[in-house]
Amino acid sequence: MALWDRLKESASTMQTQLMAKKNDLKSGAFRDASMAMCALVAAADGTIDPSERRKVAQLIATNEVLQNFPAEDLQRRFDDNCNKLAADFDFGKVSVLQEVAKAKKKPAEARAVIQIGIVIGGADGDFDKDEQQIVRDACYALDLPPHEFDL
Repeated sequence: MALWDRLKESASTMQTQLMAKKNDLKSGAFRDASMAMCALVAAADGTIDPSERRKVAQLIATNEVLQNFPAEDLQRRFDDNCNKLAADFDFGKVSVLQEVAKAKKKPAEARAVIQIGIVIGGADGDFDKDEQQIVRDACYALDLPPHEFDL
C-alpha cells in the first residue's frame, strides 16, 4: 500500500475512532488542547500561511467531534494560539504545548487530541515531517508514546 493510501486510511480510522468517543469529549481541557493542537499543526513549519490558517479553521468548523463546542469559541481559541505561534514560534510553541498538556489527566481525551492533530495534518493528503514532529512533541506533552500513533 502506498504511503498516500496509508495516510488517508489512518486519518479516516482516526476520525472514526473520534466519532465513537464524541459524547465523552466535552470537557474544557479537551477543547483547549484540541485548539492548541490545531494551531501547532497549522504552524508546524514555523510559520502560519493565511491560506493554511483558513484551511485548518474550515476543518475545525466541519469536524463533527468539535461540534460539541460553540464555533465562535473554537475560532477564538484557535486564533489566540496561532497568534502566539506567529509572534514568536519557539516561545509560542512552549505556551501552546502547555495548552495541549491540559488533556493529560484523561487518557481518552489525550489520545483524541493526538488523533485530531493527525486528522488535521493529513487532511491535505501530506502529513509532512514538520507536522509529524509537532504531533510527536504533543505526544510527549501528554505522556503518550508516539509509536502508539505510528509516529
